[in-house]
Amino acid sequence: MPQLRYFTAGESHGPCLLGVIEGLPAGLKLDLAAIQRDLARRQKGYGRGGRMKIETDQAEILSGIRLGETIGSPLTLLVKNKDFKIDTLPAVTRPRPGHADLAGVLKYDRQDARDILERASARETAMRVAIGSVAKQLLSVTAGIEVVGHLVGLGPVQARTEGLSLADIRDRSEASPVRCADPEAEKRMIEAIDAAKANGDTLGGIIEVIATGVPVGLGSHVHWDRKLDARLAWALMSIQAIKGVEVGLGFEAARRMGSQVHDEILPGSGAEFLRGSNNAGGFEGGMTNGQPIVVRAAMKPIATLMKPIRSVDLQTRQEAKAAIERSDVCAAPAAAVVGEAVVAIELAAALLDKFGGDSVRELKRNLENYRQACARR
Repeated sequence: MPQLRYFTAGESHGPCLLGVIEGLPAGLKLDLAAIQRDLARRQKGYGRGGRMKIETDQAEILSGIRLGETIGSPLTLLVKNKDFKIDTLPAVTRPRPGHADLAGVLKYDRQDARDILERASARETAMRVAIGSVAKQLLSVTAGIEVVGHLVGLGPVQARTEGLSLADIRDRSEASPVRCADPEAEKRMIEAIDAAKANGDTLGGIIEVIATGVPVGLGSHVHWDRKLDARLAWALMSIQAIKGVEVGLGFEAARRMGSQVHDEILPGSGAEFLRGSNNAGGFEGGMTNGQPIVVRAAMKPIATLMKPIRSVDLQTRQEAKAAIERSDVCAAPAAAVVGEAVVAIELAAALLDKFGGDSVRELKRNLENYRQACARR
């Protein structure tokens, strides 16, 4: 069993969202303000809907902390929903193509898709962002790892970020209404969102998450479920509306010759090894190789359309237009924040799997000893 795991609970219009993190080492001084900032980041983004005008997500810590530090017991987080009205909302009998509505009512033997969509909603990701914020703090304090998510594509618009440092990408995307580090692409993305909104349509996008400072050897080649790139792909695919994941060059690697794909190993100073490129996205054999981790995920357009497409009414079994729920035109900028969170969670879990430690001090000692041993090779 992994040392670090988490659970979330709660519905979109229920009283709250809950999260429990098990396996955090003791002695991590938590910055609650940093968690609040990440929750606010998720709520931003050009193309978001009316729900973001209602909620001002604030996390509360209910257990696992004393005097501002983790104490080794499960950490429980709570985010209250201001828009709490789950029992008074109307039934949904016209399932939306592309959403969990129809498969859910058939699987769980329900008559009202409201029972499904309330949990399937991306509102759940608010709690994963809060948990990811805790994970980012653990990564930063113990290993100096930084994780940044940003948008590299939206609909037909592709961003250009070649040559930008991680700091440039972080700062530019943080200041962008679409979380994009390319100002020219940003303008066209906003225009594309406006056009989709005017047509009652929606747009998806491509997010990229980069992590730097990751030590060599997280993950394992020994078993399929210990490969860290596979765990990251699983985590990213679990985000609502994500339909594809790639690592490094991803699908482009299949279109190139091997000599144009593999990252040559070069001698460095002392025992250090260098690479001439990072086409592998920081992974070889399911393990981190010391290069920055680069993963991308493709988000499909939101399933709720203001000009709905064809569906079937569950009560009459007659053709009908799909239901309309309050929704976003484009949530891809927010998905970049969620992607950042789930990558951070998996990296924190892998860090603890590799180096263990019931306390932050023990974890840091184990990591430092490992780094010294690698340097002596």
